[in-house]
Amino acid sequence: MVRTSVLAGLLAALLSGTAAQAAEERGPVTNLPLPRYVSLKTSEGNARRGPSLTHRIDWVYKRRDMPLEIIAEYGHWRRVRDKDGAGGWIHYALLSGVRTVLVEEDMLELHQRPDPDTPVEAKLAVGVIAHLEHCEKDWCELSAGGYDGWAPKSAVWGVGPDEILE
Repeated sequence: MVRTSVLAGLLAALLSGTAAQAAEERGPVTNLPLPRYVSLKTSEGNARRGPSLTHRIDWVYKRRDMPLEIIAEYGHWRRVRDKDGAGGWIHYALLSGVRTVLVEEDMLELHQRPDPDTPVEAKLAVGVIAHLEHCEKDWCELSAGGYDGWAPKSAVWGVGPDEILE
């Protein structure tokens, strides 16, 4: 009877540990969280079918600072995807930890503070790449074209819905 309860306790502890690990997966190379957002460091980057130079190029990204999501790691290669779900394997030297977002709402208003009732500092068109400064629960501070302001997190791609950045 005691042996059964000990085994049940060990099994419960093992299962809860597995659930915690699944909640925050870590990359086998960097030990950083997966998935995570980065940006393209260069003005051109090849996304390949596999993690080596011998693999076929599927996509060529041509926008410096384009936000990308890392979903896997293998050696010096990172598997990325863009806002449309397209992607492939990119050499880590082409990626930067500098955070950017892609505007998804046309004429997105940048407000003075994280409040829709504050003055508008600028408006951004769909497809603009903005630098990500800070994020609260529902708002992110962005900078683009010499303008700074706050926008709803739901109007940009490149930041997790529950992500807070200070």
